[in-house]
Amino acid sequence: MEEAMAILPDASPWSLLAGAAAMATLWWAVRMLEWVWWGPRRVERALRAQGLRGTQYRLLRGDIKEEQRLMRAALSKPVPMDRPHHIVPRVSPLLHRVTEEHGKVSLTWFGPYPRITISDPELVRQVLANKFGHFDKTKLARLAKVFIGGLAVLDGEEWAKHRRIMNPAFHAEKLKRMLPAFSASCSELIDRWENSVTVSVGAIELDVWSEFQNLSGEVISRAAFGVTNEEGRRIFQLQAEQAERLVQSFRTNYIPGFSYDPHFPYSFIPNKQISYVDSCVKFPYPFLKLINGCFHSSVCCRQKTTGG
Repeated sequence: MEEAMAILPDASPWSLLAGAAAMATLWWAVRMLEWVWWGPRRVERALRAQGLRGTQYRLLRGDIKEEQRLMRAALSKPVPMDRPHHIVPRVSPLLHRVTEEHGKVSLTWFGPYPRITISDPELVRQVLANKFGHFDKTKLARLAKVFIGGLAVLDGEEWAKHRRIMNPAFHAEKLKRMLPAFSASCSELIDRWENSVTVSVGAIELDVWSEFQNLSGEVISRAAFGVTNEEGRRIFQLQAEQAERLVQSFRTNYIPGFSYDPHFPYSFIPNKQISYVDSCVKFPYPFLKLINGCFHSSVCCRQKTTGG
């Protein structure tokens, strides 16, 4: 001990700094190995010991590369006309293949993180009917932080509390009261299509995807606030853009810090663009503005009706 203390005063600051850097590098390397290899392999052995089957873990990337390959192959082929509604192999080819090969409860890997997919209707019912929040959700990518918290991102007691609050809004009787709003929006859509056909010569081609997106926004706006206006439509368009960014982030394996490097292939979304969309849809300003407009409209209508 005395010899070690005698050596330390003779050590230069650079050697001490190099030693500290070596220790930090060793600590970082151990943490990285635990994250990308030891931890996933330990979890994989535990899950397989419980009877779960699925894909083998691949270092760091998991099934991301295979999923991208299957998606490109599926989209390169036209939709089979004999089975137009058989869309699962097209929109989620990896999960379709894993379910076919390993059963209705199967294991896949999103980078170093395991994902258990359940397609057994009885087990799905148990998960969806659970009121205690015991089932943890998949950890979302960093872009999920731009979304307002809700049932889609909450876990545990917080999820159970929000579910109890929201349940009364989805009772059958309350949903029946929204039917006039649904009917009005659908009638307007059909009238708009009919007018387009009468003005044009012969048949026309419609992009029903965008039409149904607009219909969904109008139905929600009409049912929730009683009106449809450009403010509400703009909010839904921005939220659709948020959802698209989130889907893109799911297809990559996020590495902390690399999103700020413009040359890194996963930094595909500028942070300024994320901040802009986030500021446009953040609660409460846009929705409060929409609600206040609906409130003042209803007050004016009542005043006109009562003559006050």
